Amino acid sequence: MTTLKSKLHDDLNAAIKERDELRSSTLRLTLAAITKEEVAGKEKRELSDDEVLKVITKEAKKRREAAEAFAQGGRAESAEREKAEGELLATYLPKPLSDEELERIVGQAVQEAKAAGAEGPRAMGAVMKIVNPKVAGQAEGGRVAAVVKRLLAG
Repeated sequence: MTTLKSKLHDDLNAAIKERDELRSSTLRLTLAAITKEEVAGKEKRELSDDEVLKVITKEAKKRREAAEAFAQGGRAESAEREKAEGELLATYLPKPLSDEELERIVGQAVQEAKAAGAEGPRAMGAVMKIVNPKVAGQAEGGRVAAVVKRLLAG
């Protein structure tokens, strides 16, 4: 079974052979971020595919934010580069949930939390605990929180 990390390594080697500068530098930075995460704790460890996905998600988000910042600063070329890197990283992530799918998952979680006795503002945390593992890597936290708030206010 191929791990996501080894797939990134294989893709990096292919990108280097093809002299694909964008792909090779993006994958190099991402693998460096993964390695940094692996040695961050008390002892070095291998990240699971889920943890690698979290790193890729974080890296892709950084690229999106940088692209926006460059665009606002009038640096179109840098913005394009960051955007391209972000899109490349997105190909390794699960497909984002549609609004309908996200709403359905959150709706079920709200029912579960209410059944467990969570109500009012405190229910927010309970619902997020149920929803987060189900939507990991497929919906951004802010987007999830907005749907949870709306449905709880419902």
